[in-house]
Amino acid sequence: MFKLIPRENVSPVFSMLGPLFSIGFTMLIGGILFYFLGVDPFAAIKMIFWDPLMSETFSTYSIPQIFIKGAPLILIALGLSIGFKANIWNIGAEGQYIMGAIFGASFALYFYPLESNFIFPLMILIGIIGGSLWSMIPAILKVRFNVNEILVSLMLVYVAEQILALASLGFLRNPDGAGFPGSRNLSQYSSASNSELIMGTGIHLGVLLSLLMVVFFYVLLFQHSLGFKIKLLGNSPRASAFSGDNPNKIIFLCLTLSGGLAGLAGIMEVAGPAGQINIDFNVGYGFTAIIVAFLGRLNPIGILFAGLVMALTYVGGELTQFMLNLPAAAIQVFQGMLLFFLLSFDLFAYYKIKPGGT
Repeated sequence: MFKLIPRENVSPVFSMLGPLFSIGFTMLIGGILFYFLGVDPFAAIKMIFWDPLMSETFSTYSIPQIFIKGAPLILIALGLSIGFKANIWNIGAEGQYIMGAIFGASFALYFYPLESNFIFPLMILIGIIGGSLWSMIPAILKVRFNVNEILVSLMLVYVAEQILALASLGFLRNPDGAGFPGSRNLSQYSSASNSELIMGTGIHLGVLLSLLMVVFFYVLLFQHSLGFKIKLLGNSPRASAFSGDNPNKIIFLCLTLSGGLAGLAGIMEVAGPAGQINIDFNVGYGFTAIIVAFLGRLNPIGILFAGLVMALTYVGGELTQFMLNLPAAAIQVFQGMLLFFLLSFDLFAYYKIKPGGT
């Protein structure tokens, strides 16, 4: 038997090197996986990390796509990081992402085909509210009945997926869609379309908002008293209580805020790249954002870079599927390895492992 003993002093160098080592080990083990799948590991790794950025053939398309796919990851991860710093574990951001999209799209489609400049901003607000309301369920159960927020938020993902199917096949189905599942295409409804900011790139408002949120959350965490209270609750709940803070209010705020950002990501996606509510709308951004949050060390600046790196694996993964016939599941395993190796590195960085215990 072994027991874990927290280290009194953790080297900041080790903490900074953790994400780099995790990426390196992921490349190594991922390369071995690709080899056994019959794919040249060096070609696959190069196509994932190098070609989207440097290839003359792919970079013109790939670089904007990295920011487009990184935007929802960054938004969701920022919200999750606030809760994680307070030891509040919202694992259900995928469900909040879905519900934000459904709420916002439902509002916009209710007014179709009305043309108004107010529809898009109100749709964004409704999407944020939708994600927040969904995250309030585990928040209320946590603060009122001390129910584990991990289980509740995770189970609500599956409820949200069923509501997504219901919306796609039922109340949001396009009446002019010849019976196919899915809503009207919001990109064809000018009042509800998240249009390109830079023509020909696909860069939309969600990308800009994700960058602004990085700045906002950096100021919140490191320059505002609320950020101090959040970190204090995570590091020492008793000290937080003795300081006069109400832990339940902070818990509720963290969960509601994370849900709101997930909802914002959802409405930006459904009004932009995705275009419509469909059964396949959820692509796992809410779960991948957990990896992004930890890879970025729960720091807004780190999350920005981690989100772009993870988006790079999405874009590069699509290239490997197309050019090398690599299975999509292999890319998902590759992404999961990042979190596994990061947590493994942290185990040795933050704890001593000694024989003993019961």
